[in-house]
Amino acid sequence: MTGSSDPPEVLERFHAELELVNVLARQVARAVGRPEELDELVAYGRMGLLDAARRFDASRGVPFRAYASYRVRGAVLDGVRKQARLPRGLHQRLNALDAGRRHGEGLLEDVQVPPPPGSDRAQAEQALSDHLSGMATAMALGLVVEPVYENGEVGGRSQGDDPEQALARAELVDLVERAVEELPEPERELVRRHYFGGERFDHVAAELGLSKSWASRLHTRAVGRLTKRLKQLG
Repeated sequence: MTGSSDPPEVLERFHAELELVNVLARQVARAVGRPEELDELVAYGRMGLLDAARRFDASRGVPFRAYASYRVRGAVLDGVRKQARLPRGLHQRLNALDAGRRHGEGLLEDVQVPPPPGSDRAQAEQALSDHLSGMATAMALGLVVEPVYENGEVGGRSQGDDPEQALARAELVDLVERAVEELPEPERELVRRHYFGGERFDHVAAELGLSKSWASRLHTRAVGRLTKRLKQLG
């Protein structure tokens, strides 16, 4: 899998974290209920690890394992999507997992320097609270929005949804849509097209002229704004 042209530091990073791929692939396989596809998911994860090893920038001060974990998880989730057309419920679980992963990756992309001297425990706890709230908002986006398949078909109501559940879901989607419309550009376009239009995140980013890392940062910032606005609207 690794190329003969890869420098020694890339190969060293790749081989040092192979076990991370196995751990994350097993987690995703359990989460989506497809343990029988573990070997295939590991293969996708290794491709993600190699990509991470090649792209890693040590000058940013982020540990490679933390950086690689998001790239590997993303590659594994993409691998699940490539297996076949997915049931609505599984599609939404994947969206939720991927949204949470992307939020965390965006936080890492925004890391520029270590925390300033004098940061106290209260600040650290607030930062953790904000992070967890953002993760919850990101995953909620993936769960509440109806899946849109590659042929443009929108996923229908789950057989397990009773009328009350369907109404609550519709009200939540309406709340999220109103909050999204208040986001600044291009955050609004990125979130709207990816979650409500069913377009691949990297395709939307490319059409908006955004690099993958910058799109991840904008996604994380958008989720932060949405978290605050949803608390107000709710």
